[in-house]
Amino acid sequence: MGRLAAGARAGQICRVENDEEGPDGEAGDVRTWTVDEANAALGWVAEVVARAQASWDDYRSRTTRRNRLVRQNGHGLVPADPAPIQSCIDELSAEGIVLRDIAKGLIDFPARAPSGRIYWLCWLAGEDAVTWWHWPEDGFAGRTPLSDPPA
Repeated sequence: MGRLAAGARAGQICRVENDEEGPDGEAGDVRTWTVDEANAALGWVAEVVARAQASWDDYRSRTTRRNRLVRQNGHGLVPADPAPIQSCIDELSAEGIVLRDIAKGLIDFPARAPSGRIYWLCWLAGEDAVTWWHWPEDGFAGRTPLSDPPA
């Protein structure tokens, strides 16, 4: 659909193992991304995240009832009827990308280390490029600069 830069769809499909969950919340086949592919897709990803954040802000301005919130694919809370937000999550998930936190714009791209192990390329809205990664079990707290790549 023209939303990704040339070659950005060329990622491999792999089986997610040693991961708490795949992008859809379950282990299974998922596209993996290279750093270059993830960076090439950031224009589109940032636009989708901005739409999700605008929808989230709109929802929050209309209601503060916490009981109307449910968990999103990245474990954060979203409205119980999140049609506009869900469409953004689905758009990213279709490419294997996980929106972990709408408010922060926290995104994870699945990637494969030279050892074959799956890890996450990590990006926050507002960052110029994907420059961080972490193992699935380490989460955001385990963010490591790409200058210290996974083995």
